[in-house]
Amino acid sequence: MGVVLALDPGERRTGIAICDPAGILATPLETHDRRRDRSLLDRIAQLCDHHGAERVLVGLPLTQMGEHGASAVRSEVLARKLAQRLSVPVELVDERYSTAEARRLLRGRRHERADRDALAAALILQGWLDGREDVKEGD
Repeated sequence: MGVVLALDPGERRTGIAICDPAGILATPLETHDRRRDRSLLDRIAQLCDHHGAERVLVGLPLTQMGEHGASAVRSEVLARKLAQRLSVPVELVDERYSTAEARRLLRGRRHERADRDALAAALILQGWLDGREDVKEGD
Protein backbone atom coordinates (compact mmCIF):
# COMPACT_ATOMS: atom_id res chain seq x y z
CA MET A 1 0.00 0.00 0.00
CA GLY A 2 2.43 2.69 1.15
CA VAL A 3 2.11 5.97 3.03
CA VAL A 4 -0.71 8.30 1.98
CA LEU A 5 -1.20 11.93 3.02
CA ALA A 6 -4.67 13.49 3.17
CA LEU A 7 -5.56 17.17 3.25
CA ASP A 8 -8.66 18.89 4.56
CA PRO A 9 -8.25 22.31 2.93
CA GLY A 10 -10.00 25.32 4.37
CA GLU A 11 -9.88 29.02 3.62
CA ARG A 12 -7.26 29.63 6.29
CA ARG A 13 -6.07 26.26 7.63
CA THR A 14 -5.38 22.90 6.01
CA GLY A 15 -5.52 19.80 8.15
CA ILE A 16 -2.99 17.12 7.22
CA ALA A 17 -3.12 13.42 8.09
CA ILE A 18 -0.98 10.40 7.31
CA CYS A 19 -1.44 6.64 7.33
CA ASP A 20 0.91 3.84 8.26
CA PRO A 21 2.80 2.08 5.41
CA ALA A 22 0.37 -0.86 5.53
CA GLY A 23 -2.51 1.52 4.83
CA ILE A 24 -4.55 0.50 7.85
CA LEU A 25 -4.69 3.46 10.23
CA ALA A 26 -4.96 7.19 9.55
CA THR A 27 -3.50 9.62 12.08
CA PRO A 28 -3.72 13.42 12.32
CA LEU A 29 -0.32 14.89 11.48
CA GLU A 30 -0.49 18.69 11.59
CA THR A 31 -2.40 21.77 10.53
CA HIS A 32 -0.92 24.27 8.15
CA ASP A 33 -2.00 27.87 8.81
CA ARG A 34 -1.96 29.92 5.62
CA ARG A 35 -1.82 33.20 7.54
CA ARG A 36 1.36 32.16 9.24
CA ASP A 37 3.01 30.58 6.22
CA ARG A 38 1.70 30.76 2.66
CA SER A 39 3.82 27.87 1.38
CA LEU A 40 1.31 25.00 1.62
CA LEU A 41 2.63 23.43 -1.59
CA ASP A 42 6.18 23.51 -0.21
CA ARG A 43 5.06 21.95 3.07
CA ILE A 44 3.17 19.13 1.36
CA ALA A 45 6.20 18.43 -0.86
CA GLN A 46 8.42 18.30 2.26
CA LEU A 47 6.04 15.93 4.04
CA CYS A 48 5.83 13.65 0.98
CA ASP A 49 9.62 13.47 0.81
CA HIS A 50 10.10 13.04 4.56
CA HIS A 51 7.48 10.31 4.97
CA GLY A 52 7.90 8.67 1.57
CA ALA A 53 4.25 9.32 0.66
CA GLU A 54 3.04 7.47 -2.41
CA ARG A 55 -0.24 9.38 -2.84
CA VAL A 56 -1.92 12.60 -1.68
CA LEU A 57 -5.66 12.91 -1.15
CA VAL A 58 -7.34 16.31 -1.22
CA GLY A 59 -10.72 16.64 0.45
CA LEU A 60 -13.45 17.83 -1.93
CA PRO A 61 -16.19 19.61 0.06
CA LEU A 62 -19.25 19.04 -2.09
CA THR A 63 -22.59 20.48 -1.01
CA GLN A 64 -25.21 18.18 0.52
CA MET A 65 -26.68 17.87 -2.97
CA GLY A 66 -23.30 16.81 -4.38
CA GLU A 67 -22.66 20.10 -6.15
CA HIS A 68 -19.43 22.08 -6.43
CA GLY A 69 -19.38 25.33 -4.45
CA ALA A 70 -16.55 27.81 -3.98
CA SER A 71 -14.77 25.56 -1.46
CA ALA A 72 -14.81 22.64 -3.88
CA VAL A 73 -13.32 24.82 -6.61
CA ARG A 74 -10.50 25.84 -4.22
CA SER A 75 -9.81 22.16 -3.50
CA GLU A 76 -9.72 21.36 -7.21
CA VAL A 77 -7.24 24.18 -7.83
CA LEU A 78 -5.07 22.94 -4.96
CA ALA A 79 -5.18 19.37 -6.30
CA ARG A 80 -4.11 20.57 -9.78
CA LYS A 81 -1.20 22.56 -8.33
CA LEU A 82 -0.09 19.59 -6.21
CA ALA A 83 -0.32 17.23 -9.19
CA GLN A 84 1.97 19.55 -11.15
CA ARG A 85 4.41 19.88 -8.27
CA LEU A 86 4.58 16.34 -6.84
CA SER A 87 5.77 13.10 -8.38
CA VAL A 88 2.97 11.08 -6.72
CA PRO A 89 -0.71 10.72 -7.66
CA VAL A 90 -3.07 13.37 -6.27
CA GLU A 91 -6.71 12.40 -5.85
CA LEU A 92 -9.81 14.37 -4.89
CA VAL A 93 -11.98 12.65 -2.24
CA ASP A 94 -15.52 13.57 -1.19
CA GLU A 95 -15.32 14.97 2.34
CA ARG A 96 -18.77 16.41 2.87
CA TYR A 97 -19.06 15.72 6.58
CA SER A 98 -15.47 15.33 7.81
CA THR A 99 -15.26 18.65 9.68
CA ALA A 100 -18.67 18.16 11.29
CA GLU A 101 -17.67 14.64 12.37
CA ALA A 102 -14.35 15.91 13.77
CA ARG A 103 -16.23 18.60 15.68
CA ARG A 104 -18.60 15.93 17.07
CA LEU A 105 -15.72 13.66 18.13
CA LEU A 106 -13.97 16.51 19.93
CA ARG A 107 -17.12 17.89 21.60
CA GLY A 108 -16.62 18.40 25.31
CA ARG A 109 -12.86 18.07 25.03
CA ARG A 110 -10.43 20.91 25.27
CA HIS A 111 -8.83 21.30 21.85
CA GLU A 112 -7.47 23.76 19.36
CA ARG A 113 -9.13 24.42 16.02
CA ALA A 114 -5.97 23.05 14.45
CA ASP A 115 -6.65 19.71 16.16
CA ARG A 116 -10.08 19.60 14.53
CA ASP A 117 -8.66 20.32 11.07
CA ALA A 118 -6.03 17.59 11.31
CA LEU A 119 -8.62 15.16 12.70
CA ALA A 120 -10.93 15.98 9.77
CA ALA A 121 -8.06 15.10 7.40
CA ALA A 122 -7.57 11.81 9.27
CA LEU A 123 -11.29 11.03 8.90
CA ILE A 124 -11.06 11.67 5.14
CA LEU A 125 -8.05 9.38 4.92
CA GLN A 126 -9.55 6.64 7.09
CA GLY A 127 -12.72 6.64 4.99
CA TRP A 128 -10.64 6.29 1.84
CA LEU A 129 -8.53 3.50 3.36
CA ASP A 130 -11.61 1.62 4.54
CA GLY A 131 -13.27 1.93 1.15
CA ARG A 132 -10.45 0.55 -0.98
CA GLU A 133 -11.39 -2.43 -3.13
CA ASP A 134 -8.12 -4.28 -2.46
CA VAL A 135 -8.93 -4.32 1.26
CA LYS A 136 -12.50 -5.51 0.68
CA GLU A 137 -11.31 -8.32 -1.58
CA GLY A 138 -8.76 -9.45 1.02
CA ASP A 139 -11.40 -9.94 3.74
